[in-house]
Amino acid sequence: MIHVDGAIVVEGKYDKIKLSRVVDCPIITTGGFGVFKSDETKALLRWYAENGGITVLTDSDSAGFKIRGYIKGIVRKGTVRNAYIPDVFGKESRKEKPSAEGKLGVEGIDTALLRECLEKAGAGGKTVENKRLISRQDLYEDGLFGGEDSSKKRAALLKKLGLPERLSTSGLIDVLNCAYTYEAYKEAVSKL
Repeated sequence: MIHVDGAIVVEGKYDKIKLSRVVDCPIITTGGFGVFKSDETKALLRWYAENGGITVLTDSDSAGFKIRGYIKGIVRKGTVRNAYIPDVFGKESRKEKPSAEGKLGVEGIDTALLRECLEKAGAGGKTVENKRLISRQDLYEDGLFGGEDSSKKRAALLKKLGLPERLSTSGLIDVLNCAYTYEAYKEAVSKL
């Protein structure tokens, strides 16, 4: 089990059940889009963000990214980490058919992969001192941002790193700075 300071935020109860096998921390469910209307859930998210931090682990579909963006907007103080599951296509065993986008959600991802995603997000409490951060300028210089074919090159990098295709440029920078060294990033870019 991974010890996580603060809490982890997931979309639903099946995500919570799956994650409870991996972590020993509070797990908050948003009830999907229910977080938009629940003052109690919003208050809880703000409290945990200021008292240990929260790690947001939503599905890699459009709904998951809407919920993630909403949480980022309502939590103004404290620590919010983002853990991303890669785009894995398939169907959860309890469902009759795949999701609209055909991707597995948190509940369908292998527990070893969930551990890896959380560790990459820094949810295990690991910190690196004097780390050279990756910036938007680095992405620009490497042709991943602001160029003619930058979106294609960025998509190739996301696929290579096992990150969701919907990840924004800002989200990519967050993940890179949390999970990779500058040198590892440059090596991945050189292999595109």
